[in-house]
Amino acid sequence: MNVDVLAIGAHPDDVELGIGGLVHKLAQRGRRVALLDLTRGEMGSRGTPDERAEEARKAADILGAVCRENVALPDGGVANTAEQQRKLVPFLRKYRPAALFAPMRPDRHPDHDAAHGLVRDANYFAGLAR
Repeated sequence: MNVDVLAIGAHPDDVELGIGGLVHKLAQRGRRVALLDLTRGEMGSRGTPDERAEEARKAADILGAVCRENVALPDGGVANTAEQQRKLVPFLRKYRPAALFAPMRPDRHPDHDAAHGLVRDANYFAGLAR
């Protein structure tokens, strides 16, 4: 499934809080936008992972995203490692985004900061044939 944009956040709600307005605007203009959360947010203090997943699903609908998935990396343990890159690469190959939105760095939250490098490097490896 090719998409125009794949927006990636470290946790459920990161995309909405960071670039939700942009995602909505792109979707309203006919762009196919997919959302991808790296973790389930299980360490968060506001809601259980199941509650956060339901909120994320509803938010994706409201924003006009064509789909939303979760890589299920460990919350509080996002790292730019070969193991985590290998978990992310299949999603990048599945969606083949024309544009990739990833967390910026530096960021105070360790998962957000690590997510930047993880997405950048996994995107490189997703483009390799082997």
